[in-house]
Amino acid sequence: MDLRGSHSIGMILPLYLIFYFIPGSVSKESCDSPLVSALPQSAFTSSSELSNSHGPGFAKLNRRDGAGGWSPLDSNKYQWLEIKLEQRTEITAIATQGRYGSSDWLTRYLLMFSDTGHNWRPYRQEDSIGAFSGNSNADSVVMYKLQQPVIAQYIRIQPLHWNPNGRIGLRLEAYGCQYKSDVVSFDGSASLLFSPDPSISLVDRDVLSMNFKTLLNSGMLVHMEKHSGHSLTLELFRGKLLLQLRKGQGLWPLVSIGSLLDDQHWHHVSVERVRGLVNFTVDKNTQKFQLPESWSHSEINEISFGGTSADGLQKSHSRTNFHGCLENVLYNDISVMERAEDQQLSITGNVSFTCTESIDVPVTFASPESFLALPWVSGGESASVALQFRTWNRAGLLMTFDLQHSTGTLWLYLSEARARLQILKNGRIVTDITAGAGLNDGQWHSLELAVRRGRLAVTLDRTDSSTASTSFPVAPDSQLFLGGCPDTVDSSGCRNPFSVFQGCMRLIRTDGALVDLIRVQQMLFGNFSNLQMDMCGIIDRCSPNRCEHGGRCSQSWSTFHCNCSATGYSGATCHSSIYEASCEAYKHKGNTSGFYYIDVDGSGPVKPQLIYCNMSDKAWMVILHNNTELTKLKASSGIDQHLAHFNYSADVEQIQAIITQAEYCEQELSYHCKKSRLLNTPDGAPFSWWVGRSSEAHMYWGGAVPGSQQCACGLQENCVHPEHFCNCDADSKEWSNDSGLLSHKEHLPVRALAVGDINRSGSEAAYRVGPLQCYGDNNFWNAAYFNKETSYLHFPTFHGELSADISFLFKTSCSSGVFLENLGIKDFIRIELSSPSQVLFSFDVGNGPLEVKVETPSALNDERWHQVRAERNVKEASLYVDHHPGAVQKAPADGHMHLQLNSQLFVGGTASRQKGFLGCIRSLKLNGKTLDLEERAEITPGVTPGCPGHCSSYGELCQNQGSCVEDHSGFTCDCSLSPFTGTFCHKDVSAFFKPGTSVTYTFKEPYKLNRNVSAQSSSIYSDLTLRGENVSLSFRTSQAPALLLYISSYYREFLAVLLNRNGHLDVKYKLQHNRDAEVFRASSRNLANGQLHRVSVQRLLETLSVQVDQHAKEYFNLTSDTEFNAIKSIVLGKVIDSGEVDPEIARLNALGFTGCLSVVQFNSISPLKAALLYPDTSPVIVTGPLSESNCGSTIQTNPYAAETTHSLTDRVGSVGSGEPIVNAINSDSALIGGVIAVVIFVSLAALAVIARFLYRRKETFQTQEPKAEKTEDSPEALFNTDPHSQSIISENQKEYFI
Repeated sequence: MDLRGSHSIGMILPLYLIFYFIPGSVSKESCDSPLVSALPQSAFTSSSELSNSHGPGFAKLNRRDGAGGWSPLDSNKYQWLEIKLEQRTEITAIATQGRYGSSDWLTRYLLMFSDTGHNWRPYRQEDSIGAFSGNSNADSVVMYKLQQPVIAQYIRIQPLHWNPNGRIGLRLEAYGCQYKSDVVSFDGSASLLFSPDPSISLVDRDVLSMNFKTLLNSGMLVHMEKHSGHSLTLELFRGKLLLQLRKGQGLWPLVSIGSLLDDQHWHHVSVERVRGLVNFTVDKNTQKFQLPESWSHSEINEISFGGTSADGLQKSHSRTNFHGCLENVLYNDISVMERAEDQQLSITGNVSFTCTESIDVPVTFASPESFLALPWVSGGESASVALQFRTWNRAGLLMTFDLQHSTGTLWLYLSEARARLQILKNGRIVTDITAGAGLNDGQWHSLELAVRRGRLAVTLDRTDSSTASTSFPVAPDSQLFLGGCPDTVDSSGCRNPFSVFQGCMRLIRTDGALVDLIRVQQMLFGNFSNLQMDMCGIIDRCSPNRCEHGGRCSQSWSTFHCNCSATGYSGATCHSSIYEASCEAYKHKGNTSGFYYIDVDGSGPVKPQLIYCNMSDKAWMVILHNNTELTKLKASSGIDQHLAHFNYSADVEQIQAIITQAEYCEQELSYHCKKSRLLNTPDGAPFSWWVGRSSEAHMYWGGAVPGSQQCACGLQENCVHPEHFCNCDADSKEWSNDSGLLSHKEHLPVRALAVGDINRSGSEAAYRVGPLQCYGDNNFWNAAYFNKETSYLHFPTFHGELSADISFLFKTSCSSGVFLENLGIKDFIRIELSSPSQVLFSFDVGNGPLEVKVETPSALNDERWHQVRAERNVKEASLYVDHHPGAVQKAPADGHMHLQLNSQLFVGGTASRQKGFLGCIRSLKLNGKTLDLEERAEITPGVTPGCPGHCSSYGELCQNQGSCVEDHSGFTCDCSLSPFTGTFCHKDVSAFFKPGTSVTYTFKEPYKLNRNVSAQSSSIYSDLTLRGENVSLSFRTSQAPALLLYISSYYREFLAVLLNRNGHLDVKYKLQHNRDAEVFRASSRNLANGQLHRVSVQRLLETLSVQVDQHAKEYFNLTSDTEFNAIKSIVLGKVIDSGEVDPEIARLNALGFTGCLSVVQFNSISPLKAALLYPDTSPVIVTGPLSESNCGSTIQTNPYAAETTHSLTDRVGSVGSGEPIVNAINSDSALIGGVIAVVIFVSLAALAVIARFLYRRKETFQTQEPKAEKTEDSPEALFNTDPHSQSIISENQKEYFI
């Protein structure tokens, strides 16, 4: 494995290596003196030696003594070389060399340290890598400078790989300097009491630092008391360090850091307070938190080390004093240890100023091939096996053996984190018991299997025991296997049907005798494979927690897993947001108005927030606060000012991010007044003001400009009293008001409002602060067009060491090109279009290049927008393109994790100017931050800011004959030729009809019947002849018979769609006044059942098709004339001007229609839509009650985008003549009333202009001949939904449509 730090001697580069860092009292001078070369040979030991001349004492760098270095008897991975330094020393570098003049050298090795020569700890890099790259020949020196120094007395090198054409051979040197250590040992009942000198206490800063080591997982380290009654405890609990603040019975949130700290290795801890901010550090991990105000200003009275009083212990988590050693304890640079040795502080119990350690020899089962076999000597009918173990795995074999005389097999294993014992005898399980729970928590657990007098017992942690009776001897036949079985054909009877054990064991006893694992390591006792002796190699992969955004971490021996549920994020480390960054982004995914979670910075720290999106021509984000209703104030004696504070549904950080990325924001600010002045213009001090985002008071009102001290009427010069700049400043006894929109983004939102001048007799006022409303997403549309292959944009280096997510949209016509690239010395990251249908994500973090590819079924160079999302974290790399299946590449186990880049980030090309990208890149985000492509493109040759042409990608979102209209930042859907409305022409237009309700869409008489009409009239004439119709509508009714639709002619011709008395659908045509009407009946089914039904009637010449709901079309032939002449009107509901109506139609008309009609369309005319939405600009006559309803809606299926109907409230004008209606705004209008008012006004104005334009427009339709052969699809071709080809008329005749 390449460690990226191996160089010849003299080229020592820093390597990011991680071990426990002990910043004690070390020399401030250079710390790079040789430590090994001057040692005697007795300081060197090894697992074995090839000969006396190959002994460990010859393993000194650049020495040729003996055989020129150390070589063991056998070259295997169980060999080791150990060096004992003179004392505990700070070690800063290590150098290796092969055996002189030979083919013997190491290519990979483990570096381990210890204080006692036992309980070794490997030097780890990036929390997981333990192996160093060694030499490539026998003479060159490879040195590593340890970025974090190590404090130890023993060094051990364990070979992993060596020259395949030689043997293990080694010479080495270590570099460092002396280390000063003051230690104290506590036995679990002792303590030191230190009282700081109040005269030298630092009010604004306190620092406590120390090192500790222990074998016990719980105990009180430090207890602080303050004069104010506050206390702080620093205690070890279940291997973690806890910091707890307390006052009386009150507790502040607990801070926890570190893990597996009971490993009998030194750990560094510091607590630094700077005013109210605390940095809590254990080893290299730091947590920051804010102290309560009362704590940060009081002085510490006393500090107890190693324990506290019995009362204090009862309030702690550990409930016990500390048992272990402390080193170099400093409080504000005062050495507590020196004062203790000089007896300048109070000592309770047995305290020793040396650190005596018990020697426990652990063993690590690290791989699936690991096992330990111990010989068993029969001791009669009783037997016992005891051990301690720790693991993260929920399953694994702890021990197994064959019973004496081969009568059966016993297995004791972990299952679902519980200990389970089974005995197999004669092919069946005769004993099955369980004990313990949660045994995969990484803590040491004691386990004992005992058999005495026919009773078998399994005991966990000395308290949880399960027993069973046996009628046969339960003792090993000849061998006891721990952890697993040998992977050989002849495994001495060991069979393991379960998972292997991965974890650590220690204190193994058989029949009460402690097993000497050092003799096992020396192969003098028992047998083993793939064990790490005299060390516990367990790693807490959840400390620090790699799961982001509150993801919950769980782990096994070799990996960790993040549970991202309820976080709003996804991925292996909960890094990527599952939500969009704005309402604009949701809109362009086809979502309609509703509540959505918005994550403004994607994978960044800002949390997602539930926000209402009002999808109109703009995608408005509506952020509510606690009082959007009109609030009335009356004069009250003694109160000079009313203060109102507004709490928003999003926090400050979220609101600021939303406003920053928005194109435009506004907030309504209204003040109604009666003898209550506002800004006291023109020259007085303002009585009222409002406070914005940065807590600054603002003296201008809605509709005015910042700093003007005016209201909207002052800016527009239309105040009631021109000498004032606000209507309310006239101090009138009549109700007046000043209202308008605040739109200066830097000042929004309104956080507080101060209202004055309400204490005089007769003074009354009312105010309203509307919700914050923003539209547009500058990040979503930020784009650049690359028109030269050699052009690119450059940005600062991308920093995504442990987690990196990149997302963007692109469109191109080229077959390949690099989207972005960032380089390091060896590391790199790159995303490119490698072929027309393949996107490639490649990177290297030190483990060699890795590639993730996504192949799409269709080409991507189609000039449509495509989205790319790439993520790389410590567990995996993933790539997604559009909605195609993604690709995932797992990270190498125990590989490098940190992505180290140092070049500029190149977008649209590479540093070599090769394989550049031609096309558009949009909305480029790296770890949630959008790069401003347009800003860089402005000053970069070959790159143009912006990229138009969105309908090719988003036009399909316009539904129901809506047409896509290009916009600079997106698109809109034109629904003028659709019976639907809404953002995407998706919302049905429905109304509930009563028997007297009538909607009549009228056409003027033909010109030849009305000679006196001016030729300049804008009315729609009916001098046309139709050869085909396209009629569609939805309805819901229980009435039968019923007339649904009636189209009349000036020549007494008509078309009627009706339900007969059986509820069946009839289509009735009369195209010749001298012939009876023809009736065409759809297949027999009752449609008057209260359900929603969709009807489509299409005619071309004599061919008629009728479709009901999703049923197959039915075809009929007309036998009368095929021309429908001089259309007079389209009637929904009751026909008011009945005239000469067909008798059957007259009978139905007398009943009227009761029910729902929805999305009614006749060719390009939508009469119901015209009546409901544009009654003032359309030739419609409405008689009887008619109101818009959702009766034609189908059930919404999108839980996040339920369309909501909101009632509208009129915006307050500049002058009002009456008292404001307080609290008259219902919940819906309070939610988005202001937004909808603006949107509806703009929409009505725009559509009125369109309607007037089309009202005057003349269109000529050419005759279309039907196809000779009818097929299932032919009606679709004949009745094209294009509004310009829906009606077929005689040549030279004309039709005028809205």
